[in-house]
Amino acid sequence: MVRGMKIRVSPFGWVCFSMCVGVMGTALISPLYALYKQNWRLSNSDVTLVYTAYMGGAFLGLMCLGRLPDKMGFLSVMKKGLMLRGIGTLASMLAGDVLMLDGGRFMVGIASSMLTTSASVGLVQLSVKNGNLQRAATMTSLLIAFGFGLGPLVGGIMGQWLPSPLRTTYIPTLLLGLFAIIALGRLDIEDGRKGRPDFRDFLPKLVWAERPRSLVFFLSSLCAFIAFGIFGLYASMVPVFLRDMLPWHGPFVSGTSIAMILFLSAGVQLFAGRLPTRWSGFAGLLLLASGLALLLSDLWLHSVPVFILSVLVTATGHGMSTLAGITMVNRLADTHNRSGMISTYLMIGYIGSMLPLLLMGWMADRWGMDCALTVFCSFMMSLCVTVAVSFFRHPGVR
Repeated sequence: MVRGMKIRVSPFGWVCFSMCVGVMGTALISPLYALYKQNWRLSNSDVTLVYTAYMGGAFLGLMCLGRLPDKMGFLSVMKKGLMLRGIGTLASMLAGDVLMLDGGRFMVGIASSMLTTSASVGLVQLSVKNGNLQRAATMTSLLIAFGFGLGPLVGGIMGQWLPSPLRTTYIPTLLLGLFAIIALGRLDIEDGRKGRPDFRDFLPKLVWAERPRSLVFFLSSLCAFIAFGIFGLYASMVPVFLRDMLPWHGPFVSGTSIAMILFLSAGVQLFAGRLPTRWSGFAGLLLLASGLALLLSDLWLHSVPVFILSVLVTATGHGMSTLAGITMVNRLADTHNRSGMISTYLMIGYIGSMLPLLLMGWMADRWGMDCALTVFCSFMMSLCVTVAVSFFRHPGVR
């Protein structure tokens, strides 16, 4: 693999590998929350705080560091993100209390935003040289889905069967991250570096598309908002359904159930990249609405096949809609604002993964889960159809 100081694998391949490793490490902890709660005797609010610490770091990274790849170069930011992710992961592994775990997850959140943004910019720059911008969009969306799916799967397997899972589960991602840093350090490529950043580059700011492209960018970002939000719903519900279907429980079951949807989504994107973007977004959003309709009907049918069908339909829609969204963002962005626009796109997606579910939890506490799920699904279905039609008809998409 290595000859002297040069690596045979293409720079594009190493950027893909590093992005996948980085994303995997952020989602590794998902199946371990129950073990932390049991072993450390945590309350529900403590577990929520751990998740909030990660999201807080991710938001801070997107707002304050999201524009750095345009200034420092994507390769430099990727290496710094991997280093910070390694420090945060090590802090999480050695944590003896919630405060230290929160600190580790906060650092991992910042690193996650740095890695996702810089790697996305890097994939575009490396693809533009070959005249294949669609490949960058497809790989970005696919790697995010695959990496986020791989994390819970690895965490679930190791958390289920390895000794001291709250320590040993983090070891593979630490080693892979170190390998990625070494590999990126040996690459000799032009990464778009324009100079050193000044203090203004670290001020909180969201980059938006120029006025003629503003509505298209908003519709593209709503694709992420909807897909992330609906995935968050399934990620919280699938383990509950599987617990009723299967005779065993534990981190492996919850981790596999979360990974299943994202792996299906990643697989769909391998084929959806050949579709015109407007058709991919239109069909994907309608499939997401159909999946919610199936899930809603299962409240009365209580049918396992209907639930599985809803998962398959939702995973397909998730893959097609997220691919359409990131494809349009890459087309709308220029070299001077690409990382900033990708950061804004991802932040809107993160808001989608949090805000609707928080509102649903608030409604469930007051009016019951069936009512909350009905309101959530009805609202998201209406939003899916509205955005699908607008996305398809807008001349900027075509």
